[in-house]
Amino acid sequence: MEILKPKLSVRNLCKSYDGKVVFENLSFDLMEGEFLSILGPSGCGKTTLLRILIGLEKADSGEILKNGANISSLPSSQRGMGIVFQNYALFPNMTVLQNVQYALTLRKDTKKQAKEIALRTLEQVGLTDQKNKKPAQLSGGQQQRVAIARTLATNPDIILLDEPISALDVTNREIMKAELKALQKKFHATMLFITHDQEEAFFLSDRIMVMNNGTIEQMDTPQTIYQNPSNDYVSTFVVEQLDKKYQDLLRYTGRSGHHE
Repeated sequence: MEILKPKLSVRNLCKSYDGKVVFENLSFDLMEGEFLSILGPSGCGKTTLLRILIGLEKADSGEILKNGANISSLPSSQRGMGIVFQNYALFPNMTVLQNVQYALTLRKDTKKQAKEIALRTLEQVGLTDQKNKKPAQLSGGQQQRVAIARTLATNPDIILLDEPISALDVTNREIMKAELKALQKKFHATMLFITHDQEEAFFLSDRIMVMNNGTIEQMDTPQTIYQNPSNDYVSTFVVEQLDKKYQDLLRYTGRSGHHE
């Protein structure tokens, strides 16, 4: 995968709640076609950042640029981003097909083709045979795929994923990791992935942004972070944790930490 230019640029973003700084002067680039993971513990500002990027919250200051244009003041619907939440947020009274086509029916440009687009997307993610089922009839992994299909159907420029597989059991997590990587390749998608799980980040990412207390501790490829942690925090939070789980980590980073 050839990375060409920044798709999203965050410049000097600041956010505080009741006098408590969440992050200050946060800056980074998400490249075209990249899978970038933001890795950090609970409370480090990851989800707040995601909500600001998509327009669900406002930053105190700073800029968000997409393809060079400032989108900081645009409403969520005009930012060209899709989000997949941890809890899937599917409509329980709707079928799989209805869930995927719902957002399309609200937009003038896709209203007439909503069902056709939804069916095509379900086929692409391997859910055609589940289209008439309600969410409660699906496994957790299938529900997550419906949530991802719903986002893909709207053809966003950038897909934001907020801990999307942490609620799944171990088997489904492994399946979804492989599927996410395959879907990114298939759709040539630009993805920003939020996680507190080191293994998820290392398996999926082209680059990883390690956060702590609203600060970027290191941002680089998985191999570089593993082999050359920038400070004690990265060494402890990332490298040592990975070594505890897997002695063969380098096989993972060798396979997933480069552009294909």
